[in-house]
Order: sequence, then structure tokens, then C-alpha cells
Amino acid sequence: MTVPGRRSSTFSRLLRHGFTDPSAAERLLDGPQLAPVTNDPVLLDALAATADPDLALLGLVRIVEAQENDAGRRELLDTLIAAKPLRDRLLGVLGASAALGDHLARHPLDWQALVTYEPQDLHPGVAEFERGLAEASDPVSLRVAYRRCLLSIAARDVCGTTDVTQVAAELADLATATLRAALAIARAAAPEDAAMCRLAVIAMGKCGGHELNYVSDVDVIFVGEAAEGSDGADEDKALRAATRLAAHLMRICSETTVEGSIWPVDANLRPEGRNGPLVRTLSSHLAYYQRWAKTWEFQALLKARPVAGDLALGEEYAATLAPLVWQVAERENFVTDVQKMRRRVVENIPPAEIERELKLGPGGLRDVEFAVQMLQLVHGRVDTSLRSGTTLDALKALAAGGYVGRVDAVQFDEAYRFLRSMEHRIQLFRLRRTHLVPEDDADLRRIGRSLGLRTDPVSTLNREWKRHAGVVRRLHEKLFYRPLLDAVAQLAPGESRLSPGAARERLVALGYADPAAALRHLEALASGVSRKAAIQRTLLPVMLGWFADSADPDAGLLNFRKVSDALGKTPWYLRLLRDEGAAAENLARVLSAGRLAPDLLLRAPEAVALLGNGDSGGLSPRARTHLEQEILSAVGRAGTGEAAVTAARGVRRRELFRTAAIDIVSSYGTEETPANADQGALVDLVGGAISDLTAATLAGTLRAVVRDGWGETLPTRFTIIGMGRFGGHELGYGSDADVLFVHQPRAGVAEEEAARAANAVVSEMRRLLQISSADPPLLIDADLRPEGKSGPLVRTLKSYAAYYRRWSLGWESQALLRAEVVAGDEELGARFLDIADPLRYPPDGLGEDAVREIRRLKARMESERMPRGADPTLHTKLGRGGLSDVEWTVQLMQLRHGASQPGLRTTRTREALAAAQAAGLISGEDAATLDEAWVLATRVRNAVMLVRGRAGDTFPSDGRELAAVGRYLGYGPGHVGDMLDDYRRTTRRARAVVDERFYRG
Repeated sequence: MTVPGRRSSTFSRLLRHGFTDPSAAERLLDGPQLAPVTNDPVLLDALAATADPDLALLGLVRIVEAQENDAGRRELLDTLIAAKPLRDRLLGVLGASAALGDHLARHPLDWQALVTYEPQDLHPGVAEFERGLAEASDPVSLRVAYRRCLLSIAARDVCGTTDVTQVAAELADLATATLRAALAIARAAAPEDAAMCRLAVIAMGKCGGHELNYVSDVDVIFVGEAAEGSDGADEDKALRAATRLAAHLMRICSETTVEGSIWPVDANLRPEGRNGPLVRTLSSHLAYYQRWAKTWEFQALLKARPVAGDLALGEEYAATLAPLVWQVAERENFVTDVQKMRRRVVENIPPAEIERELKLGPGGLRDVEFAVQMLQLVHGRVDTSLRSGTTLDALKALAAGGYVGRVDAVQFDEAYRFLRSMEHRIQLFRLRRTHLVPEDDADLRRIGRSLGLRTDPVSTLNREWKRHAGVVRRLHEKLFYRPLLDAVAQLAPGESRLSPGAARERLVALGYADPAAALRHLEALASGVSRKAAIQRTLLPVMLGWFADSADPDAGLLNFRKVSDALGKTPWYLRLLRDEGAAAENLARVLSAGRLAPDLLLRAPEAVALLGNGDSGGLSPRARTHLEQEILSAVGRAGTGEAAVTAARGVRRRELFRTAAIDIVSSYGTEETPANADQGALVDLVGGAISDLTAATLAGTLRAVVRDGWGETLPTRFTIIGMGRFGGHELGYGSDADVLFVHQPRAGVAEEEAARAANAVVSEMRRLLQISSADPPLLIDADLRPEGKSGPLVRTLKSYAAYYRRWSLGWESQALLRAEVVAGDEELGARFLDIADPLRYPPDGLGEDAVREIRRLKARMESERMPRGADPTLHTKLGRGGLSDVEWTVQLMQLRHGASQPGLRTTRTREALAAAQAAGLISGEDAATLDEAWVLATRVRNAVMLVRGRAGDTFPSDGRELAAVGRYLGYGPGHVGDMLDDYRRTTRRARAVVDERFYRG
């Protein structure tokens, strides 16, 4: 007897055993139904092991009550206590499925079906299930027999005897046996129809793929023919008979009776869907798929499997349509169509459900299935090992063939198994078709416990679910959306493995100038049976197409071989290209766009990692502070000044490659992202990135030289002033660094000693930055200093001030418009700029004499500096409407109005031009004309350097190089003439503005 106010020991024990309503459980245990076993400890322990002990106990009491007599109740309870296998299976089912508990209460002797199975690997197939359904003669008895068979599957499932794939396969086998039994009932009800036709039932979807859920539509397609021996005139009658049989079969399985329904039979995957005839002949099916079928209909046929009726006809159907399935990837926009269909599925999910949608939502089961199916359709054309209708079997084959990374495949497999297990447990509870994760904690607790998550099952289940969904979402995006597949899918049959003959034909068609050499590269890359060669064979058809989209595919392929040879033993290289589609396409663009970027890459091939989307920063320029920090850290670790500058130059080489890659990829565009239409933004990006990189390199070199020669402190303060394009943040790939060197002796240091130290620093910096090595040299040009090449290389601040006060010429004031501190002592640099400001922004503007002198100097430069034989309409620097024209026009406005217009006080040409327009000094139309010409001329200079690997101010004369410049500028094959015409037209308009604004304004 329980003492008032105190909990019984049974109550506490029930709590410890996982009951959530111990009071109700205590009443049930104390009731007459379980009296013979109430005190047996094995019962409570067995209940505690179930997903929901409360539900299992209630179900057990109901089954005991439902037995016909005392003898039946004693037999059940005695067996339950004595036989652990039965105890685990029966209570396991009762704790996981209220629906099967209801079935056992209605059919109390069906518990005996669980006694016959042993816990060993006993996995019944179709034949065993057919025997279990053999006595069913009508829809009601078929449902009872089906539930009895389902009970045995669920028992093995919840006890862990079978894994999720075996459960799904058994459910598909049970569905097959059920369709056969339903067809037998239909045929028995209409023997005349049965005698008149041949009818094959083709399972589709999860049933066809041998991976069915507990409750799911069973997708089918019906194929009918006249019975053998009939003539053609009987075909219509035979089809009508077959249609009646098929419709009856569907009703037998789908309609609700006193025993409920089995599952809906869905024939909407048939040709024309609901609008098409339910049954077609094989020839009608073939004609439809040859002429009218959409991409998704072929994707659905991946899982087609004959299961019932005339199996010979079904096998003929499968054999006839299979070739069409493996040709679908050749369709135009195949991958795009599949991607759009997947996105459409997600978009149709109600917003309130999308986060709980286990099957269709992002990171759900459908993501795994779609990704695997698309990979199958693309690669299964020539690799028959991939032709499986079962998702995980296909995934295993894809991994074995190198189409999916092994680690990715394992993660995909684990995630799919977990999500399918969740789906099974959700559906098993009520035997209802749902893919929504419940929100109620009691439901989540039951699901979590059924999956073995006994410690805090609710939060652990949610955490594991989100983790696996995140894995699927990440891998799905990587596999399903990678652009590699799109290009592979567009190849003709047989080429995804690149046989020698097909490769030669493909190379010639793609415009390779030397197909024999190209084929040697391909054979070197793709021959052999290694995993590396298998991945290359997958990549190469795609890469060839991307190379062919450039002006020099031969160079692209050659460079790809060189990079692959250099990185062939590096495990991440091919994995990067295979699994991150952007990296492969980016690499193809970079390797075939000219000489500069491949040359930079081949000096340090590991920089290919920058082309992906990983943690290395990818294709985004780095800030100057980060660059300087990295270079200074590298300098600090080096033992000598030479080693330090070598490290700094290595960083510079890598970042030059990054900038060139950004420029090329943005100019060419990718299949995901179109070319950047804002050419000015690209010019600013490249100029800013190279200028920042140059400044950081100079800062590191200065630190290295000072440390090597003087320790931490130089006898004189020292700063570097950027001039020209360097100071204007407009450096190109081949630009020298125009600078001025300024120093100021420290207190107590003689000027002679300070000057010697400063000159020694400059001399050593120039030497170290030009040492022959794998890294491109950085040339320092100090010719813009006072007195030019005749003047001292380094001056004190006082010397600069005296010179500018007494001897400065007009061109020097103009040159100072670009002056900006780039390295060294910032305070000293600021003091230098204070000296420069009155010269470059004269308080009273420019007098007429000064203006005339600038114009005279400009005219003289045009006539004297233009290279002999150069076309003045195509010279980017000194030609008509080129860089010099625009810059001198802008700088004249800065000199005249900079004192009164703060916006003009900038070292950057485009910024100054925009400020002049804002100040009303130039019209918007004229400013746009000048800006367009300046941007275009700068782009041409950058293109020439990228293509030829050396600087140039005019268009190349070589046809292939000229075409490469055109491709960089957005002109397709055969449009080089248009490019030159556009350049001349743009610069001609700019020159008209220059004549008006500079010479006559």
C-alpha cells in the first residue's frame, strides 16, 4: 500500500525505465490482463528498451484482452516471458507503431507470425511474401495478409536485425508480391479480360528502385498487348481488357475498406500522365519516348523494373527503352532541365513546412537521389556499372568509378541512411504517408529512441538530423550543380572516356592547331587504370570544351598537362577540380588565356588552389593590410635579407597570379556567371590589387634591407613615395614602380652618414628585387625625381623643399599629382606631401603661360615619343584618344582647379574625372567619353601583357595573340576586326573631347 503523499517504488522505477506517464503505466501493470507477469523483471526491462514504453505497454494490454480465451492469453504471456526474440520483436513493434498495435488488437493471433523468425539474417524475398499473401482472395483479406507480412518486416527493423536498405528492399518485395496478388484477384474477377490480353506491371520510383518506404505511393506503368495467337484486329479489345484489369488492380490496393487501404497505386508517370491512356502497347510507349518524352520522364525510367503480370513483356519493355534512357544526357540543356525540376520541387513546398520537409526540402532525401541520378545519366552512357535503380548501390558504383569522391560518397551514404531511417520511423507510427518531421516532443522522443538515441533523444535527434541535412545540402550543391556535368553531358556518346580516334576528331573539330601533340597530352593524362586517370578521363572532355572556347586551346591543354604533371601526386589537386566545378572551369580559362597567368602558375603550381572556393581566399583580391602583414611576417622569419626578399617576391608572384585569374575569369565569364559588364570596375580592381601588392612588396623589402644592414633602426628616417601609375593605384601587370626616395637624418646622425645609409638601402632594394629567380622582377624607376637621371637618387626632405621652391618645372608639378606615400616612414611621407600640395594644387591655379607650356610639352611628346612605324590610332599610351590624352586632360583640370575643388585632390584618374564632372568642369557626356577610352586603353594594355607575357602599348600583330586579346575584351571568334574598329571609334571620340578640353579649353 502506498503511503499518502509519497510516490510508490514502482512509480519511480517506471520513470527510470523511460515511461512518461508512470501513473497510467502502473495501473496497466496492476490490471488483471498482466497479473501473471506483472512482477517478472524481464517484462519491464523489455518495455524500457522500446521506442515508447507507454505505447508498448498499452498495446500489449490490448492484445492480451483481445485473445479469445484464457488459454490464448496464457500462451501469449508465457511465450512473451520465455522467448526473448518474440518479446523484443513484439514489444519493439508496439512501441514504435500505434497502427500495427491496432492491427494486432483486431487480429489477436497475428502475434504468432513473429514467433517463427529468428534474429539471424533472415530476409524474405518476393517468393516468401507471395506465400504469405497466397490465401488472400479479396481486397479485405489481402489487407490483413499484407499487414501480417508488414508486421514481420517492422519487427526485424525495430530490433536492428535488418538495416534501412534491407528494410526498403523487403518493403519493395512485399509491394511486388501484393501487386501480383491484386492482379490475380482482378484476373479471377474477369477471366475473359485476362484471357484476351497480356498485361505487364512496371514498377517505377522507389518500388522500382528496390527502396520503398513503409507508406508510399507505388508508382507503376502498365504495358498491354493482345494475347498470343490473336490477330491485330483484336488489339483495341485487348487494350480495353488490359485497362479494366489495371484499373481493378489499382482499386484493390488503393481503396479504403474496413481494414483500411494498402497504399495508393499511382500511374501518373505513364506517357502523357493523367491525360494519357492507362495502358499502352510497347510500340506506343516506344513511339512516345522517341518523339515526345521530356527529360524528367527518362530520369524516371532509371528505376523501371517489371514486377507483375506478363514478366516477359515487362522485360521486353525494359530492354526496348533502356537505350533511350542512356541517351538523354545528350539532350540540349539536359543538366539545366534536371536542375530546374529540382528547384521547382523545392519552390512548391509550403513555406511553413520547408524546414520540416525530410524528403523534398533542401538537404533532404530528394537531393541525394537527384544528384546520384544525374551523375548516373551523364556517365552511365558508357559505364554500365552505374546502371542501378537503387540509390545507394548507384552511389557506391559512382565512388568506385571515381565519379564521386570516396569521402563524399561515405558521407552521402551515411546521411541518406539516417534520413531514410527517420522517414521510416515517422511513417511507421501511424502508417501514414508523410515526410514531415513532427513538432511534438513526444513524437520526436519516440523517433529518437527508436534510432538508438537514448540520452536526451529530442535534442540529439534534431542535432543529428540537421547535421546530416547540412552534409547533404553541401554535397548536393557540390555534385549536382557543378558545371562540369553540363559540359560532359553535351559530348557525343563514347567521348567521356576519350578513345584515341574520338579524341582526334574532337580535337580537330574544336580547332586545335596541333591535334597530334594535343592527343599526346591527352594520352599522357588519361591513360592507365589508376583512380587518377579515371578522374582525368572524366574531367578532360569538359576541359577540352573550355579550352576550345579560348583563342589558344593548344596552349591551354599543354599548360594543363604541365600543371597536372607538377601536381599529379598531390591528393587535393584532382579532387579540387572534380568536386568544385568552378575550380575546373577557372583553371581552363586561366591556362588558355595567354602566357602570363600560366607562367606564374607553373612557377608555383600549388597556387591552383586559389581557383576553388576554399579557405585560401579564392578569386577575391586581398586587402593591402593583409598583404603587408603576410610579407612582413615572411621577412621576419627569413635568416638573411636575400632570403627575406625571396619570400616577399614569392608572395608577390602568387598574388599576381590571383589578380590575373580574377581578371581573366571575370572577363571571360563562366557558365554560372556571365562576364563582368563593368569594364571600369575590372580596371580599378586590377590596378588597385597590383598597386597594393607592389606597395606591400616594397615595405617588406625595405624591412629586410634595413634589418640585414643596420638591425632594427636605420640611421635616417626613410620613406617611399609612389608616383605615376603606382601612386594612382593604376599599375598594370608589366608596369615598373615609379617612386621617389625621401630620407631625414635622425638626431645626432651626420648628413653624410644618413645619405650613405639611404643610398645603400635603395641600391640593395633594387638589387634584391631584380635578382634572377623563378619570381618576376620588380623594377624600381626613380626617373621622376628632381633633375631626373642626373639628380641624386635619394634626397632629404629639406633638399626636396629647396629644389621645388627654386627650380621646379611645370612637368614636375604635374607629376606630383600622383604622389602618394607607399612604404616606410608615414609621418615623413606626409611631410613630403605637404611640400608637394602647393605645387600640384597651386592656390591661384595655373597662369596662361603655364597652361601653354603644358600643351606644348604634350604636343612635343606626341610627335617625338611615338614609336616609329606604330599606328597612332591603335597605340594605347601615346595614340589618339589614348591614356596620355585622357590623363593630361584630367591633370590639367586638377592643376587649375584642385585648390578650390577638394574632390580633384586625388591621385586616381577616374576619381578625378568624376570629381571634375561633379564640379561642373566637364559635361557628363564628355566625361563618359574620356572614361570609356581610358578604361578601354587600360584593358588593352592588360590584355597584351596577359596574352604575350610581356608589356606592350599596341595590339599584337600575331593573329592568334590578337584573337586572344579580343576574347579577353569580349569579342568572339572572327570578330577581331570589330574590336579594332570599336577601339578606333572610341578613341576618336575621346580625342575630339581632348582637342576641345585640353588644347582649346
